[in-house]
Formats: sequence, structure tokens, C-alpha cells
Amino acid sequence: MASSLWLGRLYHDIYIYVPKGRYLLGSMAFRGICKSPQITFRIDGTLVTPLDYRVLGISTEWFSFQGINGVSIVGGALDAKGTSLWACKHSHTNCPAGARTLSFTNSKNIRIRSLLSLSSQMFHIVINGCENVHVQGVKIMAAGNSPNTDGIHVQLSKNVNIIKCSIKTGEDCISIGPGTKNLWIEQVTCGRGHGISIGSLAKDLKEEGVQTVKIIFLGTQNWLRIKSWARPGTGFVQRVRFMDSLMISGVQVDDIVYQDIRGTSSTPVAIKFDCSPKNPIMVGEEEEKHEAKGHWGFRK
Repeated sequence: MASSLWLGRLYHDIYIYVPKGRYLLGSMAFRGICKSPQITFRIDGTLVTPLDYRVLGISTEWFSFQGINGVSIVGGALDAKGTSLWACKHSHTNCPAGARTLSFTNSKNIRIRSLLSLSSQMFHIVINGCENVHVQGVKIMAAGNSPNTDGIHVQLSKNVNIIKCSIKTGEDCISIGPGTKNLWIEQVTCGRGHGISIGSLAKDLKEEGVQTVKIIFLGTQNWLRIKSWARPGTGFVQRVRFMDSLMISGVQVDDIVYQDIRGTSSTPVAIKFDCSPKNPIMVGEEEEKHEAKGHWGFRK
């Protein structure tokens, strides 16, 4: 059963401290609107879920923040013990959907620093409908075969920074959903999983101002992807920069830069532009030096 805390009547800064140790905790929901200017969670210990995955699995989130302005989460570990639920899903038996470990909805001025998220039942961190979010020094770990365990998912949000994080999971390292604006990703290591993806895009929503800088991919199935449904629509992807580190789209794709891309490919085609016949991609090269033994693949 979820516990709920309403923070609306508190007018001063709030400081919540978790000392060293392991603490069993069910799902928690923190709801605003808050009067306090700043809420800080300082975690030196490890928070764990009950052993029975069904206890948490019937919830949508383990920790959720809704309508909060000014919250910081610093340090500590969140161990959702998702292994048994993953096994249930792989066996195709009747399983609950599972819970996201940490979710922020319709909130502003969020800081997440030096947090460790382990074995989430579903997505580790969700940023939905938020503004001014800074994620730094976060470590995320889940098995390579863990289903629906995206590391960080961002959608309908603007002014989000993800910096100096290490993400090893079974799904997308970072997934970028519809309505994302001004997302900056820098010095992130993605190990295992599906890399960084934009999409799958909805019919009419937009992606704008997404930038990734100095990303390291270790054993991922994909690197950088832009995905969309193969159907008509008015949505668009624009002002996206992939720097120092595959684009698949059925909506208009404009002003995309791949800069200083290095590495090896396990397949003959290292880079493929899979273009829409209706909205073809214009590919240009500027001072490019190709040293790979494979070849570039283009399909229109």
C-alpha cells in the first residue's frame, strides 16, 4: 500500500536525512503544491523494497514527486530488487507491470546527485512534465536482460541536464519522449542496453533542442537513435546535436548534426540513414575522414 505525504502546509526548508544502514520501505508519494522553498533528501543508507515483488509491483511508482517546486535528492542507494519480477515476465506468467523507482511529474527545480539506483522493476528515473532538472553523478544498474528498465526517461519537459552519469541496464540508457525541449546530456557512460533514443514519436508532438556531448557506449545494441511511427503527422525533430559520440524516422527530420563520431561496428554498415520517401534526409559531409573498413549505408 502506498503512503502519501502532502507538503503544502510547510513554509520553511525541509531536510530529510536517512543515515547509514538498510531500510525496508514501500511506495511513497510526495505531493505539492509546497510552501517551503527547498526540500532536501540526504541519503547515506540503502532503501530496499519488500522481497515479494507483488507488494511494489502493483504500484506505478516506488517514490513519486508530484507538483513539487524545489527538491534535491543527494546520495544513497535505491534497491528495487526487480530480479524476481523480470523472471516472472520472461516466463510469460501473470505478472504485475511493476513500479518505476523514482518519478517526477509536473515539478520544477529538481536536483538529483550521487544517487545509485539498482534493479528497478521498470524505469529507474522518470522526468515527466518537469522544468529545470539537473541530474549529476547518478549510477544506474540492472541486468542486461531486464525488461522495460530504461535508465532515465524524459518527456514533456524542458531545461533538463544529465551529466557525468553511468547507466547499465537492459533497455534504453536514456529515452527521450515527446515534448522534450532543451535537453543536455554530457559525459554519460552507457553500458549494455539500447543506447540513447528519441521516440517513438507521437503523431503531433515535437522534439527540440536535444544535445548529447561526449557519450561512451559499452556493449549497447544501438548508439543514438531517432525513432518515429511510419505514418503521416505534423510532429518534428529539430535542433538536435550528437557530438563526440542511427537515425530512423517517419516524420520530418531537420538540422541534425553528427560530429566527431568514433568507434567500431560489429556489422558491415557502421552508420545507416533510413530515410522517409516523403520527407527525405539531405546528407552533407564537412571535412569528414573515413577510416573504417566497412561502409556507410544509405537507404531511401
